[in-house]
Amino acid sequence: LALVLLYISFKYFGQSVGGLFSPEYIDAPWNLAKIGDLLSHLWIPMVVLGTAGTASLIRTLRANLLDELRRPYVTTARTKGLPEYWLLIKYPLRHALNPFVSSLNDIFVNLVSGATIVSIVLSLQTTGPLLFDALRNEDMYLAGSAIMMLSVLTVIGTLFSDVLLAWLDPRIRFR
Repeated sequence: LALVLLYISFKYFGQSVGGLFSPEYIDAPWNLAKIGDLLSHLWIPMVVLGTAGTASLIRTLRANLLDELRRPYVTTARTKGLPEYWLLIKYPLRHALNPFVSSLNDIFVNLVSGATIVSIVLSLQTTGPLLFDALRNEDMYLAGSAIMMLSVLTVIGTLFSDVLLAWLDPRIRFR
């Protein structure tokens, strides 16, 4: 996907591919033009990283929502005359979001680890190629610090998903 988007952006939009900046902005001081150039180069990595896990999350949410829509409380709410939009938002969606929210803790780590491959393919100067070079050159201190960063992101993602899950589902409470 990244290579296809690189080809399209170069062929049809005339944008320089590879890196976060055009060649004229690499050594330039920060100003609005450089920020605009950075934003024009960021759309390819954002699309590639955003579409990587989206399909599985959408399928999980859809399957859970279809299961919840068959429950008796949804039928009862429909017969009481609750509008379809509010019925969907208030009851089944909140319960169907539980597995989705539980999987949010992996998203932080997958973004960083997936960004390693995307950064190498798109030749972006981020921590991804740095981690890859550290592993290839057996630099244990740099690789260890990158792994430590991934573990901290895992803990933060787990905390975030647990707090969000307790907020969404009234059955879950912290003690």
